[in-house]
Amino acid sequence: MNHWIDELRERGVGEILTEEALAPHTTWKIGGPADVLVIPSGKEQLAATVEILHRHGVPWTPLGRGSNVLVSDRGIRGVVIKLGDAFDYVRFDGERVIAGGAYSFIKLSVMAGKEGLTGLEFAGGIPGSVGGAVYMNAGAMASDVSRILISAEVVLENGELAVWSRDDFRFAYRHSALHGSRAIVTEAEFRLAYGDRREIAAAMAAYKDRRKRTQPLSSACAGSVFRNPEGHHAAKLIEDAGLKGLRVGGAEVSTLHANFIVNTGNATAEDVLTLIERIQQTVESQTGIRLVPEVLEVGER
Repeated sequence: MNHWIDELRERGVGEILTEEALAPHTTWKIGGPADVLVIPSGKEQLAATVEILHRHGVPWTPLGRGSNVLVSDRGIRGVVIKLGDAFDYVRFDGERVIAGGAYSFIKLSVMAGKEGLTGLEFAGGIPGSVGGAVYMNAGAMASDVSRILISAEVVLENGELAVWSRDDFRFAYRHSALHGSRAIVTEAEFRLAYGDRREIAAAMAAYKDRRKRTQPLSSACAGSVFRNPEGHHAAKLIEDAGLKGLRVGGAEVSTLHANFIVNTGNATAEDVLTLIERIQQTVESQTGIRLVPEVLEVGER
């Protein structure tokens, strides 16, 4: 018997769904079911959820806005914890910005610009949540989270609530100290700077226009699939290998941006993984460079 489910319900941790399909919870629109999906109603409820699962030895997986992640076709065993409305907020205090872990990273950049704050323009094209951005040290246009983060509140895998400084995260390219753990970022504090509103708006409009022209924003995708190798751009390597438009099942290398794989309507996780492997093999055979995926693969194979 899953006594831990009864305990979660008794503690009133939030919404609890069983055998929940995860495809609708991801930007790729791919993925099998979670045994249990929990959407905590607040920080205390999140910490209680994690503590109960830790105590009962139940495996759990965090899920943000579902970008930059590929859920397997067989789904995820144990519990998936998704941050919902209770973590979807932002506050401005001068040059300091405090945002909940579920807040849209793109929306954060837009709201900061409206406040006349510069430093988050790079986030205008990065899908996903604030928590996910901190976890991945998300970045673009020669900037990333590590340059603006002050600290973040984190629920550790034993249910303990901690506050980590920027240095605690040991940031590197698309990497943080959270990798390999199941901790969840509940809130992040950033330091920006006042700038010229018109210049910020113009820069963001230019970035948005470029993204619309070069990225498949209207298609189901997960953002960039591969990390940029040192001294190279993954998209150019893939395009030079003649792989734009390559398809496996319902998964296709975008004809707009070669480092995006789009779901044309019925793609499976296995389609995407096969396509990723073909891209890696082709680029490596032509250049000697082995592309490393940026997207996280989760779930039962």
